[in-house]
Amino acid sequence: MAGTSANFGGQANIVKGVFEKLTYAPVADADAVAKAWLDDHGRRFGVFTDGKWTQSETAEYIQALNPATGELLALLQVASQDDISRTLKSARVAFGVWSELTPHARARHIYSLARHIQKHQQLLSVIEALDSGQAIRETRDIDVPQIVRVFYHYTGRAQLLNSEYREYKPYGIVAVLPSWARSLLSLSIRVCAALESGNTVVVCPSPDTSLSALLLAEVAIEAGLPAGVLNVLTDNAERNVMNSLVMHEETDKITFVGTTQEGKTLQKLIAGSGKSLTMELSGKSLMIVFENSDLDSVVEGVVDGIWTSQGQFSSAASRLIVQETVADRLQLKLQRRLENLRVGNSLDKSCELGAMTCSWMPKVVAGFVDEARHEGAQIYQAPISQKSPGWFYPPTLVVGAQASSRIVTEDFVGPVTTLLPFRTAAEAIALANNSPYAMAASIWTENITLALEVAAAVQAGTVWINSHNLCDAAAGVGGPKHSGSGRSGGRRGLLEYMQASWQTKAPVGQLDMNLQTFGSCVAPRPSASCFNRENGDHPLVDRTYKLYYGGVQKRPDGQYSRPVTAAGGQVIGHVAEASRKDVRNAVEAAQKAFVGWSRHAGHNRAQILFYLAENLSVRQEEMADRLELMTGQSKEHCQREVDLSVERLFYWAAFCDKYGGEVQEVPLYGRVIESNEAVGVIGVICPESYPLLAFVSLFAAAIARGNAVIIVPSEKHPLAALDFYQIFDTSDLPGGVVNILSGNSDHLTRCIAEHQDVQAMWYFGSREGSKFVEYASADSLKRTWVNHGRFRYFGDPAQGQGEEWLFHCTQPKTIWTPMGEIFAN
Repeated sequence: MAGTSANFGGQANIVKGVFEKLTYAPVADADAVAKAWLDDHGRRFGVFTDGKWTQSETAEYIQALNPATGELLALLQVASQDDISRTLKSARVAFGVWSELTPHARARHIYSLARHIQKHQQLLSVIEALDSGQAIRETRDIDVPQIVRVFYHYTGRAQLLNSEYREYKPYGIVAVLPSWARSLLSLSIRVCAALESGNTVVVCPSPDTSLSALLLAEVAIEAGLPAGVLNVLTDNAERNVMNSLVMHEETDKITFVGTTQEGKTLQKLIAGSGKSLTMELSGKSLMIVFENSDLDSVVEGVVDGIWTSQGQFSSAASRLIVQETVADRLQLKLQRRLENLRVGNSLDKSCELGAMTCSWMPKVVAGFVDEARHEGAQIYQAPISQKSPGWFYPPTLVVGAQASSRIVTEDFVGPVTTLLPFRTAAEAIALANNSPYAMAASIWTENITLALEVAAAVQAGTVWINSHNLCDAAAGVGGPKHSGSGRSGGRRGLLEYMQASWQTKAPVGQLDMNLQTFGSCVAPRPSASCFNRENGDHPLVDRTYKLYYGGVQKRPDGQYSRPVTAAGGQVIGHVAEASRKDVRNAVEAAQKAFVGWSRHAGHNRAQILFYLAENLSVRQEEMADRLELMTGQSKEHCQREVDLSVERLFYWAAFCDKYGGEVQEVPLYGRVIESNEAVGVIGVICPESYPLLAFVSLFAAAIARGNAVIIVPSEKHPLAALDFYQIFDTSDLPGGVVNILSGNSDHLTRCIAEHQDVQAMWYFGSREGSKFVEYASADSLKRTWVNHGRFRYFGDPAQGQGEEWLFHCTQPKTIWTPMGEIFAN
């Protein structure tokens, strides 16, 4: 009995010790089914094309490794050029059938795929965790359920295609290039939107995370998706397959997720090819914490916002901007939370963070952190085992770094956040916007009016209030500036994979031109043919049009002018020859004007556009005569063009206060608002056709939604546009909102495209000019809208106005506002 009692006492001590320490023990999720799936394929995967696996014994193979253990999971075949050509041919054949299906038929296919993903939810979660190093709690509880939600959401959008998207058609073959971070979620939202809109898809996943894409393709075939509609080509570290795929003539649309530098390279690579490009790039996202926020909630927000997924996603909050009155308290709370963070095997259910996806990442992150330490910053890190064979880096908090330090300004992926103090809300906004990146931000405060005001002022594609990293298929994601172009999710995300139904295919093939010499020109010289003898031997009173920027007429910096001839060849005037310095001055004027103009109430902007229409109609006969003299068109044609110009001003005046955004329906107790904001300063190159109507359509669309414009009128027929100086001056338009530069269109195209402070470029000219705009805009990642030399009939409402134009005039911002004071429980 005594021995038994002693034994019970020992057990009691053990139990007591467990409760005192409360340490975690490994609880690994089962991976038997995942390993069985790998074994079913002999741990050797070919490419997935035309609904079946294709393997070659002589092909190059790469290794798929488990980042948490270094274990070899499988060998993956690198697609050959023959594989790429065969896959695209199959996708083109499938497109002919898939795009002709009724929207309801496609909706049923996508619904079936959603149901089958649910049936294999655990397998997808485990494969994603094994392949990427993500903790199973993230893949199982966040990513895969969100993927199911994506497919259900787009099932509904597919059903509504005929009523909601009747003016659009699919591109054709879409190349989906997902990120290695959260790869399954990254590719699913893009694949689903592309399929729903009638495209066929070729996925080229990152060589570091390809298994999830291959598994999804197999599930799609099981769900009944027709062969050739969804294809997967695996790549090597050099990305040879990706480069060949995007350059192939059969590829119509490209959607890419990666770093900013990779995005710039890709945009230059396909410039002039006519392919549509959507990119989600580096984020350098942030959290702004005010003194009246719930600091304990902020701590968990930091865990979810940066340390989750090892900080390997574009919305990871690598900058933590904290009001200085609570900065020390928050720092202590974060230090204590770091001590309890568990980092380990991705299949361990009790681990909060897994491994980094790529073997080179921990070394890069360590380099940034060590540099910050040498600069005097304090480094706080979570304890992790140094004996782990995987690619781990401890969650890190950096305190005391300078705002100019590389760890603050440069983008890199990793579980590192930098704490920066601020004093006032205005200073917080300045710190937040002092970055080329603008993917996402979160605002932490109990003052809702402060939160909404800061949300409106912060430059970001997504803003969360008292939360971070929430997402849903109905709410768009995507950032301006160097964080990319385009959106994923919601209506806007679907339109990324569709084009106007009237649009013809861009010329196929690469254009051979000298990008270095494009836009080079020599200023006009005097010529005897410029003398106008209509007044006998006496010259007419000379009229030389000046440049117009900042609300006043300016002489060109170069002091050159060029003659403008009528249809009959006689000189009818001279216009200023703008240079690079004039472009610089115009951009500065536009930047100053944009700040105030974008904040004008839509009603006020509408009044000014109506006033422009009123003053144009007063000069209707004069404008028609000017057009007839310049172009040689009939009187009736010219009068019709002026009438349409007045009508177009009315059209855009109507949209000044009717495209502000909408509330998105997401599974969140709260409100999610997608606000349509102005893009910024837009450079516009007008076509030679419709010299007045095109000019009016382009500037009116841009300024109606709060943008400022630098516009270059028709080079051959600029006088009607330049006559607008007087109309602007008498219509209460603030100076700098519209700036007009005349001269050599190619030269001015070069100057504007290369300017770093222009946010977007619209070009309607030659194919060569279109290529240059796309190429030169890559350095500053301007949004581009070019015609690739194709004719646009501005007189047709389908081509000269509409949602396509609004798409280019605005950039959405999604604002998440959770609720929870009364009915939170």
